[in-house]
Amino acid sequence: MTAAAHGRSRAAGVLAEIRSLAAPLTGAPDLDRLVERCAGARFVAVGEASHGTHEYYRWRALLSRRLIEEHGFTWIGVEGDWPDCWRLNRWVRGQAEQDRDARGVLAGFGRWPRWMWANEEVAEFLDWLREENARRPEAEQVGFYGLDVYSLWDSLREIITWLEANAPEALPAALQAWQCFVPFHEDPHEYAWSTRIVPESCEADVVALLAEVRRRTLGRLEEDPAAFDVALNAMVATDAERYYRTMVRGDRQSWNVRDEHMADTAELLSRHHGPGAKGLVWEHNSHVGDARATDMFDAGLVNVGQLLRERHSAPEVVLVGMAGWSGTVIAAESWGEAEEVVAVPEARSGSSEDLLHRALGEPAVLVFGRDRSGAWLSGRFGHRAIGVVYHPWREAGNYVPTRMGERYDALLWFEGTSALRPLSHEPPPEEPELETEPSGF
Repeated sequence: MTAAAHGRSRAAGVLAEIRSLAAPLTGAPDLDRLVERCAGARFVAVGEASHGTHEYYRWRALLSRRLIEEHGFTWIGVEGDWPDCWRLNRWVRGQAEQDRDARGVLAGFGRWPRWMWANEEVAEFLDWLREENARRPEAEQVGFYGLDVYSLWDSLREIITWLEANAPEALPAALQAWQCFVPFHEDPHEYAWSTRIVPESCEADVVALLAEVRRRTLGRLEEDPAAFDVALNAMVATDAERYYRTMVRGDRQSWNVRDEHMADTAELLSRHHGPGAKGLVWEHNSHVGDARATDMFDAGLVNVGQLLRERHSAPEVVLVGMAGWSGTVIAAESWGEAEEVVAVPEARSGSSEDLLHRALGEPAVLVFGRDRSGAWLSGRFGHRAIGVVYHPWREAGNYVPTRMGERYDALLWFEGTSALRPLSHEPPPEEPELETEPSGF
C-alpha cells in the first residue's frame, strides 16, 4: 500500500470511529445517554471552547437542568469571582435582592470581561434556577458559586464587613492586610509589579488574615452561610495575592496557582453541601479537559479536570468538552477592550474539528466508552480553543494538541455557532487592563 493510500485508509477509519460514537443533538432528550453517564458522578465538569458562544452556554444549561431535576445535583461552580457569584447564590435562593430579576443582579458584574456572565443565556438559566429553588426545601436548594481567584480587593472588603459585625476584636488583622494593599489603588498590576521591583509583598498579611478568619469561623461553616462566605473570601485573598505576584514574574506556574485554587474551592463546595453532594463545574475547555492529554502537561501545567480525576475515582468525575466548526463568537481585539462579534473561520484541515465536520456534518453528542484506543480517541489532533481575546487570522495558535479520549469523557459538537448575547456593552477602559488570563492562553 502506498503512503497516500495508507493515509486515506487511516482517515476513513478515523471518520468511521467518530460516526460510531456520535448521536444527533437536536433537543434536550438527545442528552439521555450523556445524562445517564453523568448521573452517578460527584463532579461533572462541563467545558466550552470559547467564552462567547451561544450554543455552548445554551447546551450547558440544558444538561445542567436535567442533572439538577433528575439526578439531584445541588451546586454549580463557575469560572467567576466568588463575591459576585455569592450575590447570585443568595438571589437564586430567594435570600436577597428579590426586587430584581436575573438581569438586574448580573448588571452588578464589573470586572472585564463582563459578557462571560452578564448575558442573556446565563440570565435565562438563573431565572429558571430561582424558580426551581422556590419549589424546594432550603436544604435541597441548588447553589451557584464562583471558583475564580481574581477578586482580591472585593474579597478583602467582604472580610472586613463580616468581622465588623461578628468579631470586631479581630479587625486589626484585616485592616493590616488592607493597609498593605492601599498604596496600589486596587490595581493588581501595580501591586504585582511593585513586588518584582522591591522584593516585599503583602503575603504575610493575607496569610495571617486567612488564619484569623479560619479561627473565627471554626465550627460555624456548616450552619452559618455568612461564615462560609467569609472563609472562602479569605482563601481567595490569599491565593489571589500569590497568583498576581507569580504571574507578573512571567512564571507560568501562576496558571497552577489559579487552577489549584478552583479545584480546592470545588472540593470545599462538595463538602459544604453534605455527604453525597453532586456538583457541576462550568469552565473553559482549557480548565475542564484533563491537562495530561495536551501539551500543557509537557510545560508542567495542571488544570481542574486533571486535579479532580487525580483526587477521586474514575466514576466520580465526568469531563465534558465542546467544539464547533465555524460561526461567530463574542470576543475582544485586545485585553480590556469592548467586545465585538467576530467571525470564526472553518476549522483547520486535520484538526479534530475538521474531522468531526467531515464525519458528521450536524450537531452531535459523543459519549466515550471504556475502550478509547481508536485512532481518533487516542491520536493527537489539534483542538481549537478561543479566548476572550481572539484574532481569527492567527488561528494556528488556537489549536491545542489533544488526545480527545484522554482529555474528556464526552463531547458536544456543533457545526455552526453564533455569538453570545451580552446584557450590555463593555465600556471603554479608563486605563490598560492587566491581562489575567481567564482562559489561560
